[in-house]
Amino acid sequence: MLDLLIRNATLPDGRTGMSIAVLNGKIIAVESDLDAPAHETVNASGYLLSPPFVDPHFHMDATLSYGLPRVNESGTLLEGIAIWGELKPTLKLEAIIERALTYCDWAVAKGLLAIRSHVDTSDPSLLAVDALLEVKKQVAPYIALQLVAFPQDGVLRSPGGVDNLKRALDKGVDVVGGIPHFERTMAEGAASVKLLCEIAAERGLLVDMHCDESDDPLSRHIETLAFETQRLGLQGRVNGSHCTSMHSMDNYYVSKLIPLIAESQVSIIANPLINITLQGRHDSYPKRRGMTRVPELMAAGINVAFGHDCVMDPWYGMGSGDMLEVAHMGLHVAQMTSQQGIRQCFEAVTTNAAKVMHLNGYGIAPGCDASFVLLQARDPVEAIRLRANRLKVWKKGKLLAETPEVVALLKTASRPERVTFQIGAAGP
Repeated sequence: MLDLLIRNATLPDGRTGMSIAVLNGKIIAVESDLDAPAHETVNASGYLLSPPFVDPHFHMDATLSYGLPRVNESGTLLEGIAIWGELKPTLKLEAIIERALTYCDWAVAKGLLAIRSHVDTSDPSLLAVDALLEVKKQVAPYIALQLVAFPQDGVLRSPGGVDNLKRALDKGVDVVGGIPHFERTMAEGAASVKLLCEIAAERGLLVDMHCDESDDPLSRHIETLAFETQRLGLQGRVNGSHCTSMHSMDNYYVSKLIPLIAESQVSIIANPLINITLQGRHDSYPKRRGMTRVPELMAAGINVAFGHDCVMDPWYGMGSGDMLEVAHMGLHVAQMTSQQGIRQCFEAVTTNAAKVMHLNGYGIAPGCDASFVLLQARDPVEAIRLRANRLKVWKKGKLLAETPEVVALLKTASRPERVTFQIGAAGP
């Protein structure tokens, strides 16, 4: 007998009337109209069953700290970094853990079951590292939390930066990070990329580097990252995050850069909510959007994902862990409003993001983990348009969260009583 059978589901690839059979936490069959005895049978009523949302770029050590010790009045990246520097000496282990666990509760409710979080290694005490390693252990049954050793103040710029980062990796942090554009010079930035990639190669680790989070078209550390990836044989193991300077680069240079990135198999993460908020702050008008060249990168065969980056922290005072909100902003900023473009934005917060994190057992196919989210939407396009309600969230076949169907009840004469904001369907 099956543990769980989900019937009459629509899948992201467009298949309808599908049944998903679950046994021992794994999907054992995905078939049309399958009927078999199960301990629990769920009628999806034609709604969209998606693999869980994945956030490949977040800062969990700072989350939910908005207003501590003050608010970022200018809204700039640099003031956010300054505020974080003021906050760090006052941080307490228990407070970081509690804020992070609260955010993980939000994530589960939103169907977000895999998160890659950067954790600041600039503080010699590695307080934030110890806090998030504890969080990782506590949430392991329901969230795959991957940690990146992130030298926020610059691995070469800050005293003991290299040693701190290595100690964080020794403690169990998973990925090597960096921030070359925050080093003192372009040359130091390039040197940091080389050094950090060599550390990753020596230890057999992945790389995820904040690259060129700047409006300066001459900030070109993604080029160095792609070169070092090939030199060290790290193809497929390296990611460049943000890459916002690419928005300001001339087309001729980018025509050389994008093939180099594709050749090196470096993936790219854009953070639409934060990139559109922090970039272009020094412009009057016209103002640059600031997000990297998402459709062009995708067209070149590069794996592009979207991250949330921040939720209620020194850089961004909004957010709730909703990756559909991230995808919604991404398609607007990148002008990806075609049906194909919208679906690509859905993939940017699901399958593409899972590839960045090298998640095993991800997807809706026999042999994959029985982890998925049932959305109150009929397809990925509608899911993004509505930022669809998460009806049920499962992890390896176990129900983690559920939310009642969202329906507005109208009291208007001679009109339907129920409004679901769906075209051609009143809902089950």
